[in-house]
Amino acid sequence: MPLSHPRRSALSEQVIAALRTQITSGEWPVGSRIPTEPELVEQLGVARNTVREAVRALAHNGLLDIRQGSGTYVVATSELAGVMHRRFAGADPRHIAELRATLESSAAKLAAERRTDKDLKQLDALLLRREQAWESGDAEAFVAADTTFHLAVVAASHNDVMTAMYADLGEVLRDWLREDVGGQLTPETYMDHSRLVDAIRAGAADTAAVEAAAYPLLCRPGRFTASGG
Repeated sequence: MPLSHPRRSALSEQVIAALRTQITSGEWPVGSRIPTEPELVEQLGVARNTVREAVRALAHNGLLDIRQGSGTYVVATSELAGVMHRRFAGADPRHIAELRATLESSAAKLAAERRTDKDLKQLDALLLRREQAWESGDAEAFVAADTTFHLAVVAASHNDVMTAMYADLGEVLRDWLREDVGGQLTPETYMDHSRLVDAIRAGAADTAAVEAAAYPLLCRPGRFTASGG
């Protein structure tokens, strides 16, 4: 439905809020191209300049990336995630792997101690989705399924601060995984995550921590050659 028409500044804030909701709700997932400017004008019932101003504001905040000749894409789900992505996009891959290992190991240990039946059902479903994505041969689908699975592991820790931080680092970690996997799925880049889920289900906190820590550091040969590793 078209938005109401209060004064210009308030209207701009309304449009920014509406677009942000599309992003944070998952309606426009990270990596997707948002509707074109004319489409947004029609959907929201506001002037083109107002839409343009809102899109630029969200691009400035790091949620959107305006690519000339291609469109505007979602790159983060929050302002903090956008800052994280800009700050760490060019970081040493070894450091990203070590950060991921540290966060996921701590989260997996807590998940083994705190997981609920609902958490286990979610992990089983996402593990299956991850397997199906791998079998499809679609590298981007696998990256999406894998990152969703790992976020669910962290969420099962029931530590809201840790989960929020991990989610805000999501696109940085997704970029890392995308680079690690490459354009094609090959046997040497596959890692079985069933042992991690089994450890969480069994309440084996130390085992879950070890399993989670190992995955980010088990890279293909030459992964860290730029760092001297």
